[in-house]
Amino acid sequence: KKTRKEVFLDEMNQVVPWGALVVLIQLHARGAHQALGGRPPFPIETMLRIHCLQLWWNLSDPAMEEELHERPLYRRFVGLDGAARLPDETTILRFRHLLEKHKLAPQVLATINAGLAQQGLMLKTGTVVDATIIAAPSSTKNRDGERDPEMHQTKKGNQWHFGMKAHIGVDAESGLVHTVIGTAANVNDVTQAGALLHGQETAAFGDAGYRGVDKRPEAQGPAWYVAMQPGKRKALDTTKKWARLLEKAEQLKASVRAKVEHPFRVIKQQFGYAKVRYRGLAKNTARLTMMFALSNLWMARRQLVGSQE
Repeated sequence: KKTRKEVFLDEMNQVVPWGALVVLIQLHARGAHQALGGRPPFPIETMLRIHCLQLWWNLSDPAMEEELHERPLYRRFVGLDGAARLPDETTILRFRHLLEKHKLAPQVLATINAGLAQQGLMLKTGTVVDATIIAAPSSTKNRDGERDPEMHQTKKGNQWHFGMKAHIGVDAESGLVHTVIGTAANVNDVTQAGALLHGQETAAFGDAGYRGVDKRPEAQGPAWYVAMQPGKRKALDTTKKWARLLEKAEQLKASVRAKVEHPFRVIKQQFGYAKVRYRGLAKNTARLTMMFALSNLWMARRQLVGSQE
C-alpha cells in the first residue's frame, strides 16, 4: 500500500516542470567549472526538489537535513537514494539564499503559470483579489530584545494580529494565483489592489475591504465588483424586490470570490504554513511566492496528469 506522502510526491513529481525550472535557476548558479575546489556541488534539480520538500512540509533547514537522513522516501524523491553523502543544512540554506538573492520566486511562478496557460487552465479574463494575515512571533525574548521591525500589528474584528499580509490575485475561473505581494500586516488591502492585476482582465472582484478601489488611478482598467458592507447587506429589506435583487447580486459576487480562498487553504492547511519562518518581508515573501506557485500545480494536478496520459 502507498502512503499518502508517496501518492502526493508521485503526483507532484509528474506535474512540476523540473526541466524548465532547472534551466531558470542554472543561469544564476555557479557552474562546476567555477568551483573553487572542495567537494563537487549537488545537481540543481536535487536541490530544487529538496527545497520543494521543505515547502510542502514546512521544514526548517536543519529539520530538512535530518529528514533526508531518516526518510528513504525523501532520498528517492530527490535522487540521492544510496548516495555517499547528503546535503547538510548549510548547503540547503545556500540554495534558498540563491533563490532569494536573484528574486527567482516570481520567475518560478511565471514559468509554472505559462505552462498552465498552455494547458488552457488560466483564462486571464477576470481576477479576484484578497489578502490574508500570516502571524509572526510577537515575543521579544530573543538576541535583539525586539520584535521583527518589518512586521506590524493590525486589528481584525476585535482581535489584534502581529505579522505580515500575503496579497494575491487569482484567476477568476480557475482560482490559480498569478500575483503575490507581501507587506506588513497594517497595510490596507485596497492600496495593493492595482498591483495585483495583470492588465489583461476585464473584470475584478474583491471583498468589502476593497471599497473605493475603482477611484484609485493605479487600479483602473477592469470593471470592479466589490462586496457590499456587511452592515448594509444585513439591513436590506428582503420584502422588497430591489433588495432581493441586490442580495442575489451579492451572492453571485461571493460565489466568484470564493475561488480566492482555495490557495490560502492549500498553503495554510495542506502545506502547514500558519506562521512566518524567517525575519524580514523579503525572505517570507519569496517563500510565499514559491508556495503559491506549487499550490497552483497542486490544485491543477488532476487536469495536468490527465493531459499527460
